[in-house]
Amino acid sequence: METIIIRAASGKRELEPAINAILRGGLVAFPTETVYGLGADAFNSTAVRRIYEVKGRPSDNPSIVHIASLDQLSDVAIDVPPHLYDVLRKVWPGPFTVILRKSPTVPLETTGGRETVAVRMPAHPVALDLIRGSRPIAAPSANLSGRPSPTRIDHVIHDLMGKVDVIIDGGDTYFGVESTIIDFTGRRPILLRPGPFTLEELRKFFPDIEVPEFARGIREADAALAPGMKYRHYAPLKPVTLVECNDVDYMVKLASKLIDEFRSKGMRIAVICSSETCGSYSGVELINIGSRNDLYGVARQLFDSLRRVDELGVDAAVAEGFPEIGIGLAIMNRLRKASGFNIVRC
Repeated sequence: METIIIRAASGKRELEPAINAILRGGLVAFPTETVYGLGADAFNSTAVRRIYEVKGRPSDNPSIVHIASLDQLSDVAIDVPPHLYDVLRKVWPGPFTVILRKSPTVPLETTGGRETVAVRMPAHPVALDLIRGSRPIAAPSANLSGRPSPTRIDHVIHDLMGKVDVIIDGGDTYFGVESTIIDFTGRRPILLRPGPFTLEELRKFFPDIEVPEFARGIREADAALAPGMKYRHYAPLKPVTLVECNDVDYMVKLASKLIDEFRSKGMRIAVICSSETCGSYSGVELINIGSRNDLYGVARQLFDSLRRVDELGVDAAVAEGFPEIGIGLAIMNRLRKASGFNIVRC
């Protein structure tokens, strides 16, 4: 199919082809502050099914419904805890997704067959204008299923050109990792996926929030309660081994030993390393992900770095770990999943 690319700022006139595509049941790739999303009318089950077909996404893996105002929350969710509204007024628009009981009007195709729905209000003017001009939009990330999420327009074009109706070029995304997801359907809030809204910030609002192992990326969840939980995610086509160690010098030594083992087998290796440590490796392809002193910068480069593994034509990659503080928890969640839990720890 023919894909229209819109290189436009926010504004209803510029977005008209995208708005019309959503209203007629088409698919639109659009920028948010986290990653690019692949959107369809959240209430149109046929359109949502097309998202899954295009991405090759398992049908039980739910999408996030994106809204443009707090008033729209009642259109897609029911039984919202009263105290949650006070929090949402402070954190929306932003990278904060809530799991609630779904409204009967939201089709099961949007929620992965579940009676719960993931909802957020994106903090990006283009995304908000697209929703305001059309409808609440169901959108997972705008990439082929399992691959690193798209944070740059060339990522979206590579994966989806000729497969969707419209692609909106919004430049590079701001955070570079997907939104934080919290489940509010039980007795206490549960962190399902870490993101830019950090655990330290969450605990100011929800001191009793639960952090299960799968939220850290230690293991896979038993069920896809929210995007990014159950299935292989974020991974390049080539295998990745993650090296974790609290001592950076020892981590470099451990990674170097692993690299030597791979090279002795005739393998070409890429190393995803920090600007502080890249100079410690030789005879490999270096992918500088940014400074260990700027984890937000690392997050912005994360998915592009994972995509570069395949672009370099290597046989495998070794990735350094980062501290689980602030957005570092989200970084490690993504790296552990990208490695397929192939982790070497000191």
